[in-house]
Amino acid sequence: MHDVMAKPLTKKPLTKSSSKISRQAIKKSLAGNVRKVSPKSTSKTTSVKAARGKWVYAFGGDRAEGRAAMRNLLGGKGAGLAEMAQLGLPVPPGFTITTEVCTYFYQHGKTYPKELKRQVAAALAEIGRITGKKFGDRDTPLLVSVRSGARASMPGMMDTVLNLGLNDVTVKALAAKSGDRRFALDSYRRFITMYSDVVLGIDHHHFEEILDDHKDRAGYTLDTDLNADDLEELVARYKERVKEERDEPFPQDPNAQLWGAIGAVFGSWMNQRAITYRRLHNIPESWGTAVNVQAMVFGNMGESSATGVAFTRNPSTGEKKLYGEYLINAQGEDVVAGIRTPQEITEAARKEAGSDKPSMEKALPEAFATLKRIQGTLERHYRDMQDLEFTVEQGKLWMLQTRSGKRTAQAALRIAVELAQEKLIDKTEAVKRIDPATLDQLLHPTIDPKAERNVIATGLPASPGAASGEIVFSSDEAETLKSGGRKVILVRVETSPEDIHGMHAAEGILTTRGGMTSHAAVVARGMGKPCVSGAGSLRVDYRTQTLTAGGTVLKKGDILTIDGATGQVLAGRVPMLEPVLAGEFATVMKWADELRSLKVRANADTPADARAAIKFGAQGIGLCRTEHMFFDEDRIRAVREMILAEDEAARRAALAKLLPMQRGDFLALFKIMGGLPVTIRLLDPPLHEFLPHTEKEITEVADAMGADAQRLADRARELHEFNPMLGFRACISVISG
Repeated sequence: MHDVMAKPLTKKPLTKSSSKISRQAIKKSLAGNVRKVSPKSTSKTTSVKAARGKWVYAFGGDRAEGRAAMRNLLGGKGAGLAEMAQLGLPVPPGFTITTEVCTYFYQHGKTYPKELKRQVAAALAEIGRITGKKFGDRDTPLLVSVRSGARASMPGMMDTVLNLGLNDVTVKALAAKSGDRRFALDSYRRFITMYSDVVLGIDHHHFEEILDDHKDRAGYTLDTDLNADDLEELVARYKERVKEERDEPFPQDPNAQLWGAIGAVFGSWMNQRAITYRRLHNIPESWGTAVNVQAMVFGNMGESSATGVAFTRNPSTGEKKLYGEYLINAQGEDVVAGIRTPQEITEAARKEAGSDKPSMEKALPEAFATLKRIQGTLERHYRDMQDLEFTVEQGKLWMLQTRSGKRTAQAALRIAVELAQEKLIDKTEAVKRIDPATLDQLLHPTIDPKAERNVIATGLPASPGAASGEIVFSSDEAETLKSGGRKVILVRVETSPEDIHGMHAAEGILTTRGGMTSHAAVVARGMGKPCVSGAGSLRVDYRTQTLTAGGTVLKKGDILTIDGATGQVLAGRVPMLEPVLAGEFATVMKWADELRSLKVRANADTPADARAAIKFGAQGIGLCRTEHMFFDEDRIRAVREMILAEDEAARRAALAKLLPMQRGDFLALFKIMGGLPVTIRLLDPPLHEFLPHTEKEITEVADAMGADAQRLADRARELHEFNPMLGFRACISVISG
């Protein structure tokens, strides 16, 4: 049995192959001492088993018990924090409760291993030793964050609690220690809201109502307009609301708060939004989540403090340029929640966006310079584009997370190619980095540049591609209409994890709040859905089911188009163009051709399909389904006549209509394929795909055949098949040419 303090935190040696940076280069990059890391920690994510009875792994003070290779055990966040600590980066100290505890939790009636509480207490004491604070202390209280961390990134799906350890006593100590009563009370207000929502089950709207009411009465616009007296009144009202909803006071014992939050994070692994996300992304339930407990650093300590999210390259385009957003005097959840509109990190991005708010580069130049150095180090170390979370506390930058960033298919191609060209990875790895399923994103249409655009608003180009569809204002309705074969655009003030099913069903997503790193933007990019976020000039009214843009009012069911490349929102349906697949796509496909040993043939049923197959490099047609040649409106009637014919003469008459059509298609297929093999499956049509169903369809076929419509309807019912996919088919293989 080992607890956190049983042996010293480990340090692993760095070799030249580990991240392709020399010790001197790292030192120069960070302008300080950097710890050495095992080469295995940068390239492997295989599961590393916990020591027997060890459930907690500490990090901080330039040391860590874990490493990147322990991702399956520590989760992505915990592994990233451990790796950054070993690199000597500024990481607030903390500890990770392993994913094995989550498994234990669900296998043993939501209880914990008996050694866990002792190990957590020892880890808390170690955080206190590093920070000079003590958890629950009346004079120098240690406050912590409690966050989830599954091995696969699941943005926004599980729960987080910040500022844990605050109560009516420690808030006074925090005010005295910081010299800022407003900051301390603001942190307490936030903590009550988050803890009540995540742990106590009191929805955050209860507290938003109180906050909005207070701001309206005081004539305030922003949360930052609140002074210390306002916040003290809000804290009192928040606690009253908790007492009303729970019939017991807000918990004051920091240890009870901590275990309540740990249980809530493990519990969130099985909430509905997490279950849906796992199903959509094929993440096994058995993986579980880790829990990360970390000393708080505060981005809401005034104008020299901030919080932000950054990518080492643009996640939409792949351009090698620091990309992200931040907020001054804010905490982490503010950036992604869409409550306030974030500011640009770089001065170039600020100018491009036309913003009059200062960039981080100008407002916090020293912290920005540190972030620039660290982002370069982490990208070279992991040999991939990184998604970073950070906080600036009174001018000092702290790293809270690094992980491989989610990106569009277009960005994935560019990043893989450029990393190979920079010699950070080889061609084989570059090809393997591309998820074949995501290439579908590149096949989506874009708006025809010649088309007339009735632009009613412009937001942020959060996820590329364009889409048109009916306006819907709820995720449930999006899912319902999608199941009925209709295309919709999901319009929300801001999305939340509860909208995951609606976002999956929609053709595209439009929000009036939120930035490029908001929930809507991140999830849409991961799904390959077009998204426009932060279209602040639009007004959404859920009650009347309307979308207002200046003098234009659109209602539910009206057609809307969004352009995720420009951020434009357009009324009506707009003509689209098929994408041109060149550049990095062509490069990766060339590399793939050089590396592969298999030949690839396409499914192609028509000349148009065959042309597309050749365009994408197919080496023949592996399956031509003859019946699929007849789905066009001018052909399907002849097929129906053939199927419904009551005698040989009528059937031959119908076949005579089909013969020239099919003969022409085969000749075109062979000519297009130019000597490549074509495999043809002979006609045995699944009847349910061809039989007329509606009264209109039956009437049309009856008129063409000169038959009685009722008799034809009876004949169609006679031919109903219990399993229409059963049948007799044969294949012939032809070498075209």
